[in-house]
Amino acid sequence: MRRAIKLLLLCLVVVGIAWGLMRLGGVVEVRVGDTFIGLSLPVLLILLVVLFTVLHLLLVAWRALVNWPARARAKREARNREKGEAALTRALVSMAAGAPEAARGEVMRARRLMGDNPQLLLLTAEAERMAGQEAAATEAFQALAKREDARFIGLRGLLRQAIQRQDWPAAQQLAREAEAARPGTTWLREERAMLALRTQDWREALTLAPADTPRASLALAAAQQEPEPARAADYEKQAFQADPAFAPATVAHAARLAAAGSTRKARSVLEQGWRAAPHPDIAQAYLEGEADPLARVKLAEALVAENRTHAESRLLLARLALLAGLTGRARSELEALVESGEADARAYLLLVDLEQAEHGEGPVFRTAEAKWLRAATSARPEPRWRCGHCGKTHAAWKPVCDQCNTPGRIAWG
Repeated sequence: MRRAIKLLLLCLVVVGIAWGLMRLGGVVEVRVGDTFIGLSLPVLLILLVVLFTVLHLLLVAWRALVNWPARARAKREARNREKGEAALTRALVSMAAGAPEAARGEVMRARRLMGDNPQLLLLTAEAERMAGQEAAATEAFQALAKREDARFIGLRGLLRQAIQRQDWPAAQQLAREAEAARPGTTWLREERAMLALRTQDWREALTLAPADTPRASLALAAAQQEPEPARAADYEKQAFQADPAFAPATVAHAARLAAAGSTRKARSVLEQGWRAAPHPDIAQAYLEGEADPLARVKLAEALVAENRTHAESRLLLARLALLAGLTGRARSELEALVESGEADARAYLLLVDLEQAEHGEGPVFRTAEAKWLRAATSARPEPRWRCGHCGKTHAAWKPVCDQCNTPGRIAWG
């Protein structure tokens, strides 16, 4: 209703203006040289309106003619987009139905109609992977990786392919590039930590390890890999501080201190390691350089002073006492160890040596030997460095099992 009223008022205004001009009258004269043109005002106004209308129509027609290719192209792109979206939908349905070849055909049709955009490139890669065409999938992922707006998606696809074919160095490099493209991605940091273990890049593995990860073995492995002595010493110190009960770290840190002339500090480190978890390697490092048997017994007493009743402490003292000819001392330690129920095969075999030292090769020794050998066969075996994945025993700790290539699974026990 309001629009009708406004239109009526506009018409009244126009009619009023026209009526006023008709009443106004008058003549407009145009003289050019000897040529004279005279027109009444209403006629001139009508001619001007007609001229304006004609010019406007000509301009509109020209603009329509100039813009016709763009409009035709836009219509064609709209039709192609509609057909491409239909092909894209069919491709998704084919992939969901487990028909990769049909999906590949629909995706190729969609790409011809719509061009290469990130969504189509990703769908192309997935369709090619489903069809077993890894090379074609790689090309699609590489095309994604070259685009600034989809670089991370392409790198993730290439990373997944590298992991599947177990190309660990390539996967590690791709993971670094992906994290640079999108910093702070949690799963990517975890993936990089796993790849650092796979490639035995212990320094990177230590850097990327979560806070709750046992860091002693990683730090010691990094120290073994570090060519710079100062940084290697720092890694060994990190390993010892992270877990004094990890004997290889304790021995390595003490050896570094001893080489630098800090013998007292080295012994303090070994004593701390023995206090945390007695280990034969710690005792060997502590007694190194001392040849006198009695002096070795005294040194061992200093080492085990704060962990005197531990099985390893008793076994160490018994062995050193036997070597020093202190058979009574050795027997007391071994019998106490047997009574505690913590004796392993080493203790019973040492008792055999003790009986031989005390009784020679006579019948008393033969009887005792048979007794202790029977006990040794039923006792628990001595602890070794053993891979928790394949079970292989190792003479010393290693960051990676040389039989199954599993990192971080060799432990004492």
